[in-house]
Amino acid sequence: MTTMTDVTTVEHGPQTGAVKLTMLIAGAVFLLMMIFGLAMRAAQGALVEIEPGLFYQLMTVHGAGMVGTAGLSGATILWYFTGRHVPLIAGVFHAFLALFLLGVVLILGAIFLGGYAGAWTFLYPLPAFSAGQWEAGAAVTFLLGYTSIGVGFLLLHLEVMRKLIAAYGGIGGAMAWPVAFGRGDPKDAPPPGVVAAMASSIFNTIGIVIGAAVLVASIVNLAFPGFAVDALLAKNMIFFFGHVFINAAIYMAVIAVYEIVPDYTGKPWKCSRAFALSWTVVLFFVMAVYPHHLLQDVAMPGWALAMGQIVSYFSGIPLIAVTAFSLLVYLRGANGMRWDLATGLLVLGVAGWTAGSAPAILDGMIVVNKVMHNTQWVPGHFHTYLILGEVAMAFGFMAWLTRREGETLRGPVATVFWAYVLGGAGFVLMFLVSGALSVPRRWAVHLPEWHLQAQIATAFAALVVLAVTAFVLRYVARLGRG
Repeated sequence: MTTMTDVTTVEHGPQTGAVKLTMLIAGAVFLLMMIFGLAMRAAQGALVEIEPGLFYQLMTVHGAGMVGTAGLSGATILWYFTGRHVPLIAGVFHAFLALFLLGVVLILGAIFLGGYAGAWTFLYPLPAFSAGQWEAGAAVTFLLGYTSIGVGFLLLHLEVMRKLIAAYGGIGGAMAWPVAFGRGDPKDAPPPGVVAAMASSIFNTIGIVIGAAVLVASIVNLAFPGFAVDALLAKNMIFFFGHVFINAAIYMAVIAVYEIVPDYTGKPWKCSRAFALSWTVVLFFVMAVYPHHLLQDVAMPGWALAMGQIVSYFSGIPLIAVTAFSLLVYLRGANGMRWDLATGLLVLGVAGWTAGSAPAILDGMIVVNKVMHNTQWVPGHFHTYLILGEVAMAFGFMAWLTRREGETLRGPVATVFWAYVLGGAGFVLMFLVSGALSVPRRWAVHLPEWHLQAQIATAFAALVVLAVTAFVLRYVARLGRG
């Protein structure tokens, strides 16, 4: 097996420009999607009026845009840091970005020109039953957009896995299994970022292949209505794909923590036995836990629902082990930590991701799920994962790409950082409070007694938008100055 010391760390060269451009695109899209989210919460609070048809179009583009951009930023982080350890073909990343942008164009056209408003989950057979809101062609265009993006991700992950397998002597070597299962020396293990890149690429590739299969089946059904798909099977495939994809976005983004934080402490982040075991468990749990999205489907086999609840209980253990606990242990053992915007956002991302697991695990309990799943509790937990988790890590990576020597988290930068923390925490808290009060999710029009929570959430959302605007403008200004 090739050891860590046998693999040459390579420079990115011209790919650095492509990475910086991609993160600029990601930051701008995050900001736009947040503005759409702000508008929807304002409409639910009766602060502005949005026609219901347009509301559901905004909801569809917001969901697809945020999930897709989380995947884009996470994959870019994975690509950039994997390229530190193995040589990657630059053309693969360019093809990935081109296919992603093609998919974005198709999705936007389907929604704002074709009127598609079936939510980002494209739940079968909804794309074919629009009650006259959109034509079949719009649904096909939307699904083709997803397919284009999926092919791009598949190319990227296959290139990453190909090079890591060659460099580290197989999947087991790249996953540090000799260390995990007691036969290897931790000093010969691959870097933590490599382990995370390999695991994320494996389960996201499987998820994308499953997603591509149900996308193609849905497209064929739209073109030839006589071609029927089992609705329960399709829902399982869709939620397997969706759950794996959004989790992969976060697990890819956390690679930035493993690779960047040591730059600020001077202490390498080593791959311990506990770390390797945790990532091996994550590899399987991410794929096994998705049935907790189907606990209200009485047609599901009982064993699958029970598995969804049980794995939901335990899934938080490896998550906390590979993020919060390992980061705390690492920082405690370091001599000191220099705090700037990059490290502040990266550590916030780990904290937010960990905090978001608590309401997710609660929703994974069957007795709770029966009451809470169709309420705003659910967007509360996944907005915690994103706003305070993956998105924070993505902006932390952007801040690191444009860092300046000797900067600290003080002055106006600290004000913007804490505005983001306050705005994000307040925004997700109002979702959770609303969910606890049984306010339904995905409703364009809210009853008067629900307006207050939405109005408070709108104020917090405005704070997040202002902070993100500052992050993006700061990034653009620093790119402009080279």
